[in-house]
Amino acid sequence: MAESIITEEIISHHEPVISFRDAEIMNGETPVIYGLSMDVYPGDFVYIVGKVGTGKTSIIRTMIAENKLEKGTCSICGFQVNGIRDKEIPFLRRKIGVVFQDFQLLMDRTVHDNLEFVLRATGWKDTEKVDKRIEEVLASVGMTSKAHKMPHQLSGGEQQRIAIARSLLNEPEVIIADEPTGNLDNDTADGIMQLLTGINRSRGTAVVMVTHNRSIFEKYPGRVMVCRNESCEELK
Repeated sequence: MAESIITEEIISHHEPVISFRDAEIMNGETPVIYGLSMDVYPGDFVYIVGKVGTGKTSIIRTMIAENKLEKGTCSICGFQVNGIRDKEIPFLRRKIGVVFQDFQLLMDRTVHDNLEFVLRATGWKDTEKVDKRIEEVLASVGMTSKAHKMPHQLSGGEQQRIAIARSLLNEPEVIIADEPTGNLDNDTADGIMQLLTGINRSRGTAVVMVTHNRSIFEKYPGRVMVCRNESCEELK
């Protein structure tokens, strides 16, 4: 029994949670990256870097099925993004945690109600389980005491911690973070990076992070994909 469990773990670790093959990444109607091939495995921390306009965020939007993929293939957490049907997209997004630069919290609701909204929208019905899960994710980001606060009562760093807590609600296989430190000062950004790398190490959750900040991926090492000249390739 123990051998079979170990074997299953080894096999699952070698199945990528994200896989692109010869993908043409679009920004609207315009191709911005040709022939993207990349794999992200459980436990990976992958940076996507490059100058403005090189297609970094377009890759992220393709991953969450905001941008269509018409050439090449992409599988995310068992879903084929190329040709995905609209009704499948919410199920795909439940497997992914997304963290944005501008937090995207609902400003007219408390922290607790922001998180409850996501859980209810993704099928959670039992109020006791909802409250317990909210307490768990807030504890994991050091924000237990902020559940009753409104977003405008929080600092930028605290709002981003809540956004990370939100991304963890449905125990995602991968967290996709688009410039999550872009609006934060250096010390606050450092705290967010410690949080993300800690989640990556302790849970084995893959993280894909877009950043333009070279000091971040030098201080917190991971795999680095560089977007330039209409391509995106791993830095060796």
